[in-house]
Amino acid sequence: MATDLRPDPFDTLRVSHDDHGEQRAGSERSRAIRRRLRSVRDFVILVVAAFVTAIVVETFFIQAFFIPSGSMEETLNVDDWVVVNKLAYRFGDVQRGDVVVFDEITLGVGAPESITGSVTRTIGEALGTRTPGVELIKRVIAVGGETIEIRGGVIYIDGLVLLEEYLAPGTVMPPFGPVTVPPGEVFVMGDNRNRSKDSRVFGTVPVDVIVGRALAVVWPMENWNGL
Repeated sequence: MATDLRPDPFDTLRVSHDDHGEQRAGSERSRAIRRRLRSVRDFVILVVAAFVTAIVVETFFIQAFFIPSGSMEETLNVDDWVVVNKLAYRFGDVQRGDVVVFDEITLGVGAPESITGSVTRTIGEALGTRTPGVELIKRVIAVGGETIEIRGGVIYIDGLVLLEEYLAPGTVMPPFGPVTVPPGEVFVMGDNRNRSKDSRVFGTVPVDVIVGRALAVVWPMENWNGL
């Protein structure tokens, strides 16, 4: 008698369940991979957005500058970091007493740039950073139309004594002037008058080369102070 061989229904179901399990596992792996890819994509987008935002802020609004010399002591010390408002003079005028940052190469007081230096500087500006030593930071002593003179160790603006409480005791200044500041320019000096290369050396500074006004010392923390 011929034997009728029929598949065991339990075997059929078992094979079917195994297939579905493999499919579900594969589907879970695919979803996990997609989730990881989305996470990587979102992270990259976040980093790029943060980078672009930082460039925009530093290029057009606020930027930190490092103080490499003692020309502004005791107001600013070597290794201080200051925050500079780059919009300050787009909506207002330069005032006597402002501490300003300006570009020494644009002004013509820095050494001529090499091709490499120029390329590095351009890249740095595109990234919102500045090459150390390219900027100077000084205090505005007189603005356009005012006449400045130093005599007897005292500064006179239009014949009136300029009170300078920020100077270190015993500060001595040799005679200078009188000099009248041209319109659209400012006369700047470092607070450390005996160690500062300033308008007494390179002349007045056009307002349009001023990068911005220093707002505060932000680092190190113990030197934190508004300007």
